[in-house]
Amino acid sequence: MALTGRAALLAALGALPVGIWGPSWTGILAVNVPLALACACDAALAAPVRRLGLTRSGDTSVRLGESADVTLTVTNPSGRPLRAHLRDAWPPSSWEPGTEVEASRHRLTVPAGERRRLTTRLRPTRRGDRQADRVTIRSFGPLGLFSRQGSHEVPWAVRVLPPFTSRKHLPSKLARLRELDGRTSVLTRGEGTEFDSLREYVPGDDTRSIDWRATARRSTVAVRTWRPERDRHILLVLDTGRTSAGRVGDAPRLDASMDAALLLAALASRAGDRVDLLAYDRRVRALVQGRAAGDVLPSLVDAMAGLEPELVETDSRGLTATALRTTPRRSLIVLLTTLDAAPVEEDLLPVLAGLTQRHTVLLASVADPHVARMAKARGDVDAVYEAASAAQAEAERRRTAETLRRRGVTVVDATPDDLAPALADAYLALKSAGRL
Repeated sequence: MALTGRAALLAALGALPVGIWGPSWTGILAVNVPLALACACDAALAAPVRRLGLTRSGDTSVRLGESADVTLTVTNPSGRPLRAHLRDAWPPSSWEPGTEVEASRHRLTVPAGERRRLTTRLRPTRRGDRQADRVTIRSFGPLGLFSRQGSHEVPWAVRVLPPFTSRKHLPSKLARLRELDGRTSVLTRGEGTEFDSLREYVPGDDTRSIDWRATARRSTVAVRTWRPERDRHILLVLDTGRTSAGRVGDAPRLDASMDAALLLAALASRAGDRVDLLAYDRRVRALVQGRAAGDVLPSLVDAMAGLEPELVETDSRGLTATALRTTPRRSLIVLLTTLDAAPVEEDLLPVLAGLTQRHTVLLASVADPHVARMAKARGDVDAVYEAASAAQAEAERRRTAETLRRRGVTVVDATPDDLAPALADAYLALKSAGRL
């Protein structure tokens, strides 16, 4: 079988006539001299690794579930061409499982005095900042017999933002908001709404909105339109304590709470309300205040990117005191926390009055859809026991929610997929009723 490339070269170098020198150490050394000379030449022709110039460019942020491209520029200032294998190392969570080797390893050739760009595509699996690790380069000579290896520190960071999957609900919620604003034929009236304008009567309008004096002055029937009051203050409070670490499906409860908070923030800022954020467990984890309407969503997304559940009990008294300091005037306080009986009854209820006396309070909690499925199971004895346990858990959550409602709190309890639109609907209902 014919040999090619490096294998043929090694065979040729190793096939020198040993019989001339005899079976001795002298003969063995003589046979290896050509191979040693070839390796020495290969080493001399391999481009040096330490002198390479490396710089980065590309994406600095990406939403969870999407891809980010980071470009590495390799400059070869030496007089020898670079033939190399390169590994661009990042934390394991920068890629989906099983794709790291393919995504982080590259082959490149850079002629003397030139530069080349190569792209590493990241697809992070967790929120937060991903810091680039070392770039390791193995430079080969033209014969492939010798290599030089070294590493370079090339700093770069990619911030992985919350995915905001609930943004698909925003158009429908904005349409409902326009109805509340009086820009369609649907009229809403309630305590706290403001007179907006007069327009011509459209079949289906509430006859109680007819302005008879204005009608007498024109040839058509005129109706009054109303819009909810604007420039209200909303404080989103994320509980980042132990209960937010519980996983529902593939993600912690905290992630579902953040997604719901982002949809509400986007909706409220479009409605002309001011939105702030407080993340708290035993201390302040994030605080966003005083942002303009156009900056609210980017600021919240950036602040939420690095939030992780803390395995500590939430200090409800400290949370309440911090919320009251953050909102000096009457506001809507949205608590994204648990509905588990023990934390609510032992920690939240004793301090809740301090919030409800001065503010409108809305509590949103993530329900586990697996519990609802368990409650319907009847296949065998084990399933019946699981159903009884699930029914008891659901009844306990309903009792806790009813206790909060008696204290003047609006409660939203929904699964991760339904929490964001349900919370937005609760906000619109409060606004429609003039309770903001």
